[in-house]
Amino acid sequence: MKDLFHKLAGILKNMRVGIIDIGTNTFHLLIVDREQNNQVLHKEKVAVRIGANGISKGYISDDAIDRAIETLSRFRALLIEYGVSETTATATSAVRNAENKHEFVQTIKETTGIEIHVLSGDEEAFLIYQGVKEYIDIQEPALIMDIGGGSIEFILADQDDVLWLRSYEIGGQRIIDQFHKSDPITAGETRLLNHFLGETLQEVFEKVKLFGAKYLIGSSGSFDTFWDIYTASHPEAHDTTPILSHDKFDEIHHDLIVKNKQERLAIPGMVRMRVDMIVGASIVTQNVMENCHFDQIRISPFALKEGVLYHGLSHTN
Repeated sequence: MKDLFHKLAGILKNMRVGIIDIGTNTFHLLIVDREQNNQVLHKEKVAVRIGANGISKGYISDDAIDRAIETLSRFRALLIEYGVSETTATATSAVRNAENKHEFVQTIKETTGIEIHVLSGDEEAFLIYQGVKEYIDIQEPALIMDIGGGSIEFILADQDDVLWLRSYEIGGQRIIDQFHKSDPITAGETRLLNHFLGETLQEVFEKVKLFGAKYLIGSSGSFDTFWDIYTASHPEAHDTTPILSHDKFDEIHHDLIVKNKQERLAIPGMVRMRVDMIVGASIVTQNVMENCHFDQIRISPFALKEGVLYHGLSHTN
């Protein structure tokens, strides 16, 4: 009987899994119970900003490492508290491009016991697709865009297959470092950023035309905030499918780029952790919408961590 009890206890423990997404700006923790149809037991995001003061120079600063250890140590305690026996931790742009990547990964393992899988840009993009298609039924070709702090992933896909994907190291923190040096952003900085995007993303625009993508899918992050801003002033939309027309997004975009940080914080629906990078994210989104002639954004709250949850790492390209 005692052996049976221990066996059952082991099975029950394996039913709870943890997913950690170590992003350039935000760390995510997701704990679910697989036995209860992936019931979410705990979910949180923390603005750790490991890309600050280092990403554009190719390293993770000592202060950023300290913040990472503090946050991941707390995540580790929560994993133990919830009885999680299987944890997958992934890291993206800031870590994969850092000269001290191996030192960072080893330090985290030694201090917290968490082993990190550093994703390539293509792996990250594919897992984002896997997560998004669990939320949105992509019946016709669409362009998925995920704006991170270090990189932006573009995936052209339908429900059955990825048609093309690419990760660009031009995320929110890099945009701040290179272009968004005034607050509010100046017209000159906006022009420079749009010119840079027009050149850098030319392949994206060509592939959209080639595959006939019909609309943009915004993956989590800044797109969740765009939707929160919209529903704050349109409460009747709270329980509807999260879709923004180009015109509705334009209103949000123009409001964001003319305001400084304190004014943006006062916008109903604004999330403090996104207040700095939301301007660059909005400009990128507007640029893509116009160059691809899209008339709507469908928003998916599912992204990379849900891709890992539902499909694991073994399915990455």
